[in-house]
Amino acid sequence: MYRDNNLTGGHVVMLCPGNDAAAKEALSTWPGGLHVAGGITDQNAKYWIDAGAEKVVITSYLFPEGKFSLERLQKILAALDGDKTKLVLDLSCRRKDDTWFVAMNRWQTITEMEVNQENIKMLEQYCSEFLIHAADVEGLQKGVDEELVARLADWCSIPVTYAGGGRNLQDLELVKKSSGGKVDLTIGSALDIFGGSGVTFAECVEWNKRSGSEKGN
Repeated sequence: MYRDNNLTGGHVVMLCPGNDAAAKEALSTWPGGLHVAGGITDQNAKYWIDAGAEKVVITSYLFPEGKFSLERLQKILAALDGDKTKLVLDLSCRRKDDTWFVAMNRWQTITEMEVNQENIKMLEQYCSEFLIHAADVEGLQKGVDEELVARLADWCSIPVTYAGGGRNLQDLELVKKSSGGKVDLTIGSALDIFGGSGVTFAECVEWNKRSGSEKGN
């Protein structure tokens, strides 16, 4: 389905131990078209690229005991032969007053790293893309965190995908407008193929095509 519609960058997420075989099977259906996440370290990042992933997505490995480790990030990049185009950093976060902090372990552990312009600029040297779930609104289908979307548009100079609270085509338009087209929105539980009723996969594909045409793609 993703391949048929040329939707690159879909996520194969290994949530539990023993998911490797299923992940490899999924990647084999579209080599170079999907991202893989879940338990990625410097020891297996290259393995998953060789297994067919376009990119690997990492979070928890970078935060031993909730503290960011630049050394670990550098090790992962080295394992990928220094090719940052193969690396996505998941900076999913929770709000704390008027700021956001990276959250890990299914968003239950708040790390010491604030999601801000300074840290974004530092991390951009090591990756090609950010994935950011707004954990406080994730799965609620009550709307996106517009303030976070706007901040990400200001802070990020590389592609960034936001997830959390997306419900329908109107939210796709909202994120596009709020970010000046710099931030992409992922819709999850509201999508029909995931059991939702807010919007259909076909409608999103069509919106994506129209949006791409407007950009001149």
